[in-house]
Amino acid sequence: MKTRHYLFLAILAGCMASCSDEEENTAQENKPQELPEWYYTGGKLGTSYIMTSHAFEQPTEAVMNANMYPSFKNGEALFENPFMTNNEGVRSGLGPVYIRTSCLHCHPGYGHGKKIGTGSFRTDEVGNGCLLVVYNKDTEAYVPWLAGMPQSHAVAPFKAPVDEKKIKVEWRSHTDEWGNRFPDGEQYELVYPEVEMPREAIYAYNEGVLTDADLGNYGVKLESTIGIYGTGLLDAIDDEDIIAEWAKQEKDGYMKNGLNKAYFENGQWKSFYANTAQGGDGTKYVRRYTYAMSRGPLQDGAGANAFWNITNATRSDRRFHYLDAAGSWAKASAADKEVQAGFEEYIAQIDPDKKYPEFWNGTMEERISAYLTGKNLPVEVTDQEYVDLMVWHRGLAVPAARNVNDKSVLRGKELFTQIGCDYCHRPSWTTGEDVVRDPARFFKGDELPRYPHQTIWPYTDMVQHKLCMVNDIRTGWCRTTPLWGRGLHQKCTGSPTADRLHDNRARNVIEAIMWHGSAESDARKTVELFRELSKEDRDAVVAFIDAI
Repeated sequence: MKTRHYLFLAILAGCMASCSDEEENTAQENKPQELPEWYYTGGKLGTSYIMTSHAFEQPTEAVMNANMYPSFKNGEALFENPFMTNNEGVRSGLGPVYIRTSCLHCHPGYGHGKKIGTGSFRTDEVGNGCLLVVYNKDTEAYVPWLAGMPQSHAVAPFKAPVDEKKIKVEWRSHTDEWGNRFPDGEQYELVYPEVEMPREAIYAYNEGVLTDADLGNYGVKLESTIGIYGTGLLDAIDDEDIIAEWAKQEKDGYMKNGLNKAYFENGQWKSFYANTAQGGDGTKYVRRYTYAMSRGPLQDGAGANAFWNITNATRSDRRFHYLDAAGSWAKASAADKEVQAGFEEYIAQIDPDKKYPEFWNGTMEERISAYLTGKNLPVEVTDQEYVDLMVWHRGLAVPAARNVNDKSVLRGKELFTQIGCDYCHRPSWTTGEDVVRDPARFFKGDELPRYPHQTIWPYTDMVQHKLCMVNDIRTGWCRTTPLWGRGLHQKCTGSPTADRLHDNRARNVIEAIMWHGSAESDARKTVELFRELSKEDRDAVVAFIDAI
């Protein structure tokens, strides 16, 4: 019995050892592979790991480490909720004219705006992130008789500068030189928008303030908003590093259209951003934000500006209204009998204690003009609200890359480099000291989150290029849009399409790539190489772009 017992134990031990070896081998096979550096899109301080429909809304580690979460949440509320026409309380001060009632209207799910449909240009629903670009076709400059971001809403008794119900958007089909077909026979479609804004849609024209000659040869284009997440990380890149990238590309000479000489030439930055209008001291900064690179540091960037001009709610550093440069709308409003009839009731709510004598003395036309063009108007957004908004703006994390060990994604990553996508869509940057820079001298810097010495993966070179598309962006020059997080656009915004490129013309990644392929495009060679890939490899490139 003892012998049999010992034999059983020996067999059992052997089986256990064998099973243990098999389990260990299986565990090794199933062990997750080490995450690559590019998984951490925003670096260790700026990456979030939530991939739900709220992926773009998460605070960075820097926000949490600095105990700024309460301020972050207050800023989030200011972004999400509508401003109102009441003159006291949170989010008061909407108007007298405005573009949207909230930031969320243009940035659904905190991301890129959605593609709008054929028909009238409606902005009363969340999702239409497209803004009207009204320009002179002969000079390509913005027209002076509308604000750069035209307003299509007003608070009574005022009337909107443009009547959006009269503005029509039409999507037209385009066939490229390859017949919208890859060599293996797979087909794709291309569409682009045309916008019609008749003279009768323009308030100052209807009031006789503007003539046909004043309007000139104007045209209208669409430009969509881009995602807000990660802009604080882009702000942390040193100006010198951005200049070095421009200088490298100028020296390489790969771009058919060269570089925008208005901004950069002979190794030198030429057109710096500075602020002298809102308390700034004129310090010069490299341009880095918006398609046109019209803005410098984030603290006086597109979001800081939009928080004021989208709603036209004044704040201590901007105690005036956002209106057209020519004064056309203010002049038309001041002379409008219907506006005059309602102004007394309106201004009594704005200035109940009659602290502004210019609003109450003189002819009605003079009083209206004094209010609309005043430079020292009552403050409607508090300083703390603005600080909270910018903590939130600078504090939004970037979603981590997805499917980083997927074979198709890894193959796409390899091809992305092989065919040259990574030249303009430069994968990574390393941030500098991230000393907060504020052209308007509003922030001290210590009240905002910072991201020093982070390796980030935005997939942009921060340089302008030309794609030479049909009905292209105004001037043709467009800063390379970051690709990080764009694969989550549909999940976060609820859009049925991917909505890529500056006017959302590309409904999927393939369309976006093929819009890069015109004969004069800076990306022509890359598109030619993409066309020659097998369908499996093309799909792999798409999978990689959607994963980052």
